This record gives sequence, C-alpha cells and structure tokens, in this order.
Amino acid sequence: MTDQLTVSVLGTGIMGAAMARNLARAGHRVRVWNRSRDKAEPLAADGAHVAGSPEEAVRGADAVLTMLYDGPAALDVMRRAVPGLRPGTVWAQSTTAGVDAVADLAAFAHEHDLVFFDAPVLGTRQPAEAGQLLVLAAGPGAARDRVAPVFDAVGSRTVWTGEDGAAGTATRLKLVANSWVLAATNAVGEALSLAKALGVDPDGFFDAIAGGPLDMGYLRAKAALIRDGALTPAQFAVTTAEKDARLIVEAGEANGIRLDLAAAGAQRFARAAAQGHGDEDMAAAYFASFEEKATD
Repeated sequence: MTDQLTVSVLGTGIMGAAMARNLARAGHRVRVWNRSRDKAEPLAADGAHVAGSPEEAVRGADAVLTMLYDGPAALDVMRRAVPGLRPGTVWAQSTTAGVDAVADLAAFAHEHDLVFFDAPVLGTRQPAEAGQLLVLAAGPGAARDRVAPVFDAVGSRTVWTGEDGAAGTATRLKLVANSWVLAATNAVGEALSLAKALGVDPDGFFDAIAGGPLDMGYLRAKAALIRDGALTPAQFAVTTAEKDARLIVEAGEANGIRLDLAAAGAQRFARAAAQGHGDEDMAAAYFASFEEKATD
C-alpha cells in the first residue's frame, strides 16, 4: 500500500471535520459523510469529496474512520455503508462508544471481513485542528502499517494497548482518561460558582494556588472560558460530555464499582444542557450550579 490512501471519514462534527482536514493536508484522498450534510460541505474547500451516503463515502476506500456520536450511531452508519465496503478494508473506529458497544462493532467488522481497530482519541477541538490528538489504539500488529498513515495525520502520538480491537482495551483507557477530564471540568465550574456565591474574587483563589501542586493549566484554561464567556465554539460540547459521563458510569456499574462523581457529573451536564448550554463547551456545566440560566 502506498503512503497516499483513500480515507472515508464518517461523521464530521467538531472532531471528525478536523481529522478529515488533516488527512487531506497529509496528501490523502478524503471522502466525507455526515448525517447533516451542511457540516460536511465546508470540507470540499479542503479537497474532500462530500458523499451523499455512507455507501458512497466508503466505496473503494483503503481505510474508514468513524467519528460519530456513540456506538449505536456508528453501527447504524456502518450498516448503511455495507454495499460499498470491500473485504479487507481497515476500519479505525474512533467514536467514544463504550465497552459493550465495541464488542458489537468488532462483531460487525468480523462479519464483513474488515480489519478492526479500536481507536478513540484524546483531545478536543484545538489539538484536533492542529493534528495533535493522542490516538489510543488496539488492533492486529500485522495491519498496523496500513492504518499508521491515518493515525499519523490526525495525531502526534499513537499509544498501542493491544492486538485485539474487540477487547476494547483502547476504549477502556479512553474512559479512564475521560473520567478524570470530566471530573476536573465539573470541579472548575463548582469552584467558580462557589466563589460567586460567597463573594470571593476568583483571582484570589488562583493567586492562592499559584505555582503549587493544586495549580494546573487545565483549571486555568477552563476557568478562562467561563469568565470570558468564550464557550463557543465548543472545544468539547456539553451534550457529548454528558454522553461520555454516562458511558463511564455504566462501565463502572458493569464491573461492580460505584462512580459517584461521574454520576453527579452526568447530571450536571444534563442540567446545563436543559438550560440551553448543550452546544457550548463542557465548561458550561458551571451554569448547572444555578437554578436559572445564568450569565457571568
């Protein structure tokens, strides 16, 4: 296989669109499809072919990359793509799908003789646009050279977690990482909302922790989004964060543990979405501390 591939990207939301652009910039032939075509159309300016259906998008592709809402959505779209799929095609499944869903997706891949890679990514809009995502991947070593050009185009590094994509080892690692990210995001919002309620200047809080072990760049970055009202365009949307939080809770329950912070975090994201912040950056969970849709 040459270094130039024909890559089909199914799902061109915040992450998928950025990944498609970087694939095109790397010299690959890119075909894109999205359920809402208007989200895919701008990619034509980057040289991507905008397909009218999943079947059209995957026809003749060397590799298929899925970046959809969840596991059932990924499975539904791939079922629609079946007439265009050819045996032996590499499938990089980057949707945050949950552990149980990975098994279903891998079974579909086996049924249709696809080479399956469980390949979620760590990162938000900014690193996605810069091609600096961290790719977490599991899949057959014998086929890794075939998918490497895809991962190299969208990420700065690939962390391999196993040889069997069906085992979901990459997805398991993604859920662990996301559990920390989502908890930290909600902690930022609660600290700022408590400061507001108590009449404390947030700068006093930041000065108190400056340079110490409690200080962290992520805290300051998310706090700045809230304080500056810079929650759009989202780096990672509230509605997606809620979905991921629920996947984390379900994974814990399935393995006999309670994840109280993740469960409470999912509820906070849901309240923020109900207040009208669903499409804003997940830092907008800050507003869930208030009874009404608040401004700051």
